[in-house]
Amino acid sequence: MADPVSHAAESAHHGFDLLPIVVLLAAAVIAVPVFRRIGLGSVLGYLAAGLAIGPFGLGFFDDPQAIIHVAELGVVLFLFIIGLEMQPSRLWAMRGEIFGIGLAQVALAMFALVWVGILLGYPPEASFVAGTGFVLTSTAIVMQMLEERGQMGLPKGRRIVAILLLEDLAIVPLLALVAFLAPGGQEATLADRLQGVAIGLAAIVVLVLAGRYLLNPMFRLLARFGAREVMTAAALLVVLGAAVLMQAGGLSMAMGAFLAGVLLSESSFRHQLEADVEPFRGLLLGLFFLGVGMALDLNVIAANWVVIAISVPAFIILKMLVIYGVARLFKAERAESLERAVLMAQGGEFAFVLYAAATQFGILEPEWNANLAAIIILSMVLTPLMVILHDRLRPKSGVNMDGVEDVTGAGGLRGNVLLIGFGRVGQIVGQPLLARGHSISAIDNDTEMIQAAASFGFKVWYGDGARLDILHAAGAGSADLVVVATDKAETTTRIVEMLKHEFPLVPVLARAFDRGHAIELIAKGADYQIRETYESAVAMGREAVLRLGATEEEADELIADARARDRDRLALQSVDGIYAGRDLLLGNRDMPATGH
Repeated sequence: MADPVSHAAESAHHGFDLLPIVVLLAAAVIAVPVFRRIGLGSVLGYLAAGLAIGPFGLGFFDDPQAIIHVAELGVVLFLFIIGLEMQPSRLWAMRGEIFGIGLAQVALAMFALVWVGILLGYPPEASFVAGTGFVLTSTAIVMQMLEERGQMGLPKGRRIVAILLLEDLAIVPLLALVAFLAPGGQEATLADRLQGVAIGLAAIVVLVLAGRYLLNPMFRLLARFGAREVMTAAALLVVLGAAVLMQAGGLSMAMGAFLAGVLLSESSFRHQLEADVEPFRGLLLGLFFLGVGMALDLNVIAANWVVIAISVPAFIILKMLVIYGVARLFKAERAESLERAVLMAQGGEFAFVLYAAATQFGILEPEWNANLAAIIILSMVLTPLMVILHDRLRPKSGVNMDGVEDVTGAGGLRGNVLLIGFGRVGQIVGQPLLARGHSISAIDNDTEMIQAAASFGFKVWYGDGARLDILHAAGAGSADLVVVATDKAETTTRIVEMLKHEFPLVPVLARAFDRGHAIELIAKGADYQIRETYESAVAMGREAVLRLGATEEEADELIADARARDRDRLALQSVDGIYAGRDLLLGNRDMPATGH
C-alpha cells in the first residue's frame, strides 16, 4: 500500500500551478497603470503585457488561444451588462439604428473589403471570407473604449452599440454562407438549412420563455432563502447558461448573454445582478486582451510581412471610409462620423471563429488563416493608437454661437451682482436676487446652457470667468457682490484667487466642492463659501430625526448644534491647516478634510 503522506506530498507537488495566474495578474497590474498614466489607455496596456509574457516575449505561455477561449467569457459578461441597461422598449426604439445603420455598414463594408484579397490574387471565396471577417468589429475593444471615454450612455455611443449588435447577429448567416461556399457546400439540402434556422429560433424562444417565467421567481426564491454567494452563482449561471444555449442553437454566446440581460432589464434584481457580474466581467475582459497580445505571432508577420503590411492599412482605410460614409448618409455630424470610423476600424474576435470555420471547410489554407489572424490582431493593437492620434489631432469642435453674445463685446456689464456660472447652483442663487430687484450680470462658457437660458428669458453672456480680462469686461470691479458658481473646483479656486487679488474690496461668495475645497477657498480669501451638498445633507438629517420621533423643536436644536460644530471645525481646520487632534463632532476623532 502506498504511503498516504508521500502520496499527498506528491499530489501537492503535481497539483494546480498558480504561477501562470500570478504572471497574468502581475502583467496586468504593472502594464495597465503605466499605459494609462502615459495616456495610452488600458487596452493597449493589456495588449503590450500579453506580448511581453507570451511566446514571443518572456515565454511564460505557449498557447495563447486557450487563454483567449476562456477570456471570451469577459465579452459575454460585458454583453450581459449592456443588456441589463437595454429595456425591451429601449431596444425596440433602437431597431432603426440596428437594422438601418448596422445593416448598411455591414453590407457596404463586406462589398468594399472583399476586393483587398482579390487584388492581392487570392480566390474570390477566400477573399470574401477574409474581408467579411474584418467587417466584424471587436466588441471587446470598442465597448471598453466607449466606457473609458464615458460615451456608453450618449446617443453616439448607443448608435455604435446598435451596430455591434447587428454584427453579432450577422455571424450566424455568415457561418452558414461559409458552409455554402465550401467545396460541395452547394449540394447541402434545403432541409438542412431550414433545420439550422429552426434550431436557432427555438433556442431564442426557449431563452425568452425562461427569462419571462423562470428567472424572476428563481431570484426571488434565492433572495429569500439563499446566501449572498448563491445569488452571485445564480447570476453567473444565468449568463453562462444563456450563452451555452445560444451556442447550441448556432448563435453567438455574446448574443445569448445580451438577450438574457435584456430579459432581466426590468427585474427588481437588475442592479444586484450587475454588481455580482461586474468584477468577473472586468477581470475576464482584461484577460481577453492579454490573450490577444500573446497571440500576435511574430514569426508569421516576419515570414509574410509584405502581404500583412499591405493588408492591414488597406482593410483599415477601406473600412473607415465605409463607416464614415454610412454615418454621414444617416445624418451624423462629421466629428461623430470620424470618431466612429476610428473606433470601429479594427477586425474583431468573431473573425477568428469565421476564419477557423473557413479553414475547416477548405476555403482558407492554414497559412492564410495565420496571416489573417495576424492582420486582425495588428488592427486591434493599432486601434488604441489611432484613437489617441485622433483625439490629439482632431480640430476643436466648433462652438455653436447662435444666439450667444460674448461679454467682451458688451461694452462693460453694469449689474450690481456678477454671477459666474449659470448651472444648477447659479440658477438657484439668482432667483432670490432677482426677486429682491437686484440686477445680475451672468456669464458662462457653456453655449448650450446659455441658449437654454435664453429660451426661458434669461440673458447670460458668453465668457470664461477664469480670465482676468473677462472679469473686467463683466464688471467685477464695479459689482457690489460676485457669486462664483462654476462646477469645477480648480476653476472656482482660480477665479476666487484672481478676484480677491484684483478687486479686494468686492465680496466674493463661492461654491465649494467639499470640505477640503472649502478650506482652500477660505485660504484664497473667499468671503463666504458653501459646500454644494451641505444644505441638502442638513435637510435630510433633519428629516431623518423627525421621522425617527424627534419633535420640530428637538430637530431644530440638533441641526443648530450640528451647524455650530461644523463651523467650529471648519474654522479650526482653516487656521491650523489640519483636522486631527480635536473631535468637535462626537468627542472622538474628526472627519478628514476631504469629506463633505
